[in-house]
Amino acid sequence: MIFNELQQFRQTLYASLGNARDALFDLMDAVLVSACIVSFVRLSQSPVFRRQWSSTYEALRDSRLPRSKVLKLLVQQIPTQQQPLLAGDASRWNRPAARRLKDRTLSGRTGHAPIAGQNYSTLAWIAEDRGSWALPLRHERITSFETPASKAAFQLKQVTRQLAVRPLAIYDRGYGNASFVNQTAGIEADLLLRVTSNRSVYGAPPAYRGRGAPAKHGHKMKLNDPDTWSVPVETVEVDDPNWGRVRVSRWSAYHFRKSPKRAMEVLRVEVLETQSSTRRLAPLWLVWLGEQMPPLETLWLHYLCRFAIEHWYRFAKQRLYWTHPQFSSVSATEQWSSLMPLLSWQLWLARKDCTDHPLPWQAPQETLTPGRVAQAFAGILAAIGTPAPAPKPRGKSPGRGKGHKPTPRPCYPMVKKRASKRKTSEQSLNSPVATAA
Repeated sequence: MIFNELQQFRQTLYASLGNARDALFDLMDAVLVSACIVSFVRLSQSPVFRRQWSSTYEALRDSRLPRSKVLKLLVQQIPTQQQPLLAGDASRWNRPAARRLKDRTLSGRTGHAPIAGQNYSTLAWIAEDRGSWALPLRHERITSFETPASKAAFQLKQVTRQLAVRPLAIYDRGYGNASFVNQTAGIEADLLLRVTSNRSVYGAPPAYRGRGAPAKHGHKMKLNDPDTWSVPVETVEVDDPNWGRVRVSRWSAYHFRKSPKRAMEVLRVEVLETQSSTRRLAPLWLVWLGEQMPPLETLWLHYLCRFAIEHWYRFAKQRLYWTHPQFSSVSATEQWSSLMPLLSWQLWLARKDCTDHPLPWQAPQETLTPGRVAQAFAGILAAIGTPAPAPKPRGKSPGRGKGHKPTPRPCYPMVKKRASKRKTSEQSLNSPVATAA
């Protein structure tokens, strides 16, 4: 077990970090070797964390990760022999009781009470066709002035500038709309988006007749109404070992109503015969935008690779303790979240030379998952060491002065991005001006 790539990556990463890089590196190592913690400060009790407990918070307070250098380092690890697959999505860090945390927004599922917290957008490289390995390249907070679509478009633009080849970016149905399609115009990347079955798309407009404004839309195709479908330009059927008999149909030169200048290829993936007779799957609708479309036999399989980012979110929250701390500072939450991609990439580079060490009740694995590599990382770290030097004692701090009373931290209200018309009218009626009138 040599781990040359891992050692070189850690050394380059350590050299690119700024202030508090020694404590920051010890903090990352403590996360990788700690299988279970009760609270964030418990990471200071790890054998690899050689500093005092307060350094866990000071490392995040004093450090500022150079995002451009880190992104360049991560992109260099992506092979360019074939088109890279990128997957984007957003996840939420719920903080309902953090009244002193700034810029919290309300969000929730339909039928559930909204919860206060902060959203994070992630763009990851999908390293394998199957498995749970998703390597984040950007993992950033969505502020109250941004939307998931605008943040995802910004992240995709930053990553494609560093890549030497044109990638294929895959997004879920939350991004299959005209807003995201317009915001990604001009970005050197192919897009594969899932769309909801109740959406409508429009064909190319008819020829101009010489009177009035030129038409922008042609034939209207409702995805949930087969009577409005035109004849597909291409249809293929494949036998997949996991899904059974699959039919893929393609309609060409369609667009969303609010993005008439960006033509798309509309795909319908339908499972005709499944391996299990009791399993019925609804058709999957996809749209593709780009320069050279892959064959239909393999294009729909690329979308299934997107689910690796869902596995990464669960792994980051459960094993990398992403949402475990209860910080009251926005900068601390952002710095802590920026460490998640670096931790994931170290596990990926250690995977090639790692030996599986299953627990007594676990079965051995040939293809190691991120959790299995993290389970064996303590032995890897003992073999390769750390580029961070040992701490130097600097005496005892005098502490807080006698009689000093710190100013209480302010409380911040929750940010509501959109208010209903009914609430707006009620507020206007109850305003002092309306009452006086």
